[in-house]
Amino acid sequence: MRAYRPTDHRDCRQLWAELTEEDESLYAGSAPADVDPGAAFEEYLTRLDLSGMWVAEDTGLSGGVVGMVGLILDGRGGEVEPLVVASARRGAGIGRALLEHVAGQARRRGLGRLSISPAARNRDAIHCLHAAGYDALARVTLAIDLNRKSDIWRDGIDLYDLRFRY
Repeated sequence: MRAYRPTDHRDCRQLWAELTEEDESLYAGSAPADVDPGAAFEEYLTRLDLSGMWVAEDTGLSGGVVGMVGLILDGRGGEVEPLVVASARRGAGIGRALLEHVAGQARRRGLGRLSISPAARNRDAIHCLHAAGYDALARVTLAIDLNRKSDIWRDGIDLYDLRFRY
């Protein structure tokens, strides 16, 4: 684990694109096909509330960045955004190591809580995050589908005796 460097830009932009494409695939390709999935990475790097970004580096022969995590300040707490591990390297503990590292950084900064917001359909991420200690619901993000694309939503989550699509 080490701090992000400008020379990591290409690898991290690719990881961002992979994360974007996976999130879009969970909701039936909600982005236009002509949009660069890595384009928002440059905007992310300019965030004023970005407190730090760290990468997991492959120390083997192939080298390169295989994961990244960022810490966004949110009042007296922090938000993990993004957390991404290259799909070919998942299941090797890299995500857990990134989460532990960012939690340590948040503690050093005196933050009182740390949150993360995975896509509701990303069961693997939710299971991984729960196992890493993210077991408290801090907030819920609700959406209204203005395009009325009811076919992209699944029925099946209950919260406070209310039924939600996800």
